[in-house]
Amino acid sequence: MIDRRQFLTVSGIALTAFVHHWGTAEAEPLQRAADGSQLTSDLLDNLQATTDHLRIMDASAGSGTLTELGDAHLELLKRLLQKASYAEAIGRRLAAIVADTATQTGWFAFDSGRHDHAQSYLLAALRAAKLSGDDRLGAGALSYLAIHGYSTGQPRTAVTAARAAREQIRTLGTPALEAMLLTRQARGHAKLGERKSALTALGEAAALCAQGRSEFDPHWLYWINEGEIHGQSGSAYLDLDDAPHAAVSFTKARKALNPADQRTNALFLSRAASAYLRQGELEAGCATARQALDLAEQLQSARLNEHIDGMVGELAPVRRSPYARELIDRAALVTGTRS
Repeated sequence: MIDRRQFLTVSGIALTAFVHHWGTAEAEPLQRAADGSQLTSDLLDNLQATTDHLRIMDASAGSGTLTELGDAHLELLKRLLQKASYAEAIGRRLAAIVADTATQTGWFAFDSGRHDHAQSYLLAALRAAKLSGDDRLGAGALSYLAIHGYSTGQPRTAVTAARAAREQIRTLGTPALEAMLLTRQARGHAKLGERKSALTALGEAAALCAQGRSEFDPHWLYWINEGEIHGQSGSAYLDLDDAPHAAVSFTKARKALNPADQRTNALFLSRAASAYLRQGELEAGCATARQALDLAEQLQSARLNEHIDGMVGELAPVRRSPYARELIDRAALVTGTRS
């Protein structure tokens, strides 16, 4: 479990070794002597429901103060692991909830701009996932380590993490999970300028997504859909400096995304605006940027603010125009008050 007094940043060879060890280590026996309160399935249902609710809150409103809530939930789960009484099956299910919650809390920290803290939660989530015996949870943690990698200047780490996760789940029959991991791998390739590898991974992701979810795909991956695949394709094209293809992909994404996932919609709108502006399409770019800002006003996400700053940076060549000036001023207000 996480010791909040000691946060660890791992990169390069050390992170690769950690990921490899997670994939090859055997799960430890997990049971407590009958000297504590007995855990019940009903209690575990409620604990999982709390994690699921935090996940929905994040998708609709951004991370905001959710890191603190996730951390408090983790502390409760930690005490149950240490003090309660449970048999092997209940213990593994509790470890699974810990892994899921640590992954989500790591994501909340990342979305709040606390990148080093985020990685610590995700590495802890990998350990808990191994205890649970559910490789899908480990793959989920690795998917966020991949995002951490390509967002913090370590795109090769993103490729390594996504590939390791795919290898671990390859026999589980989880097309939606593998599709999501392929988009993470593609983003890493795109950041590295590896166009062919990025597009190949995106093509495989689209084909898997088209198969639909299987009964073995995890419940927490409810958000993967055609819109997400198109949006990640647009993001990869943008990283590859292919603005025309990026704009087309973002248009497709907007038609297929779940409107309730407001942060995802805002992120893709900000990137779509950047794609239009790079092509010199000022009117379309400004109109799309306004839509992104409309959503950003309702969200609390440092990551979204970073993307809005990037979007505004695309306005530099035309910053003297009335349209650009208005957007620059509004973006400064939105990111300043919602950070």
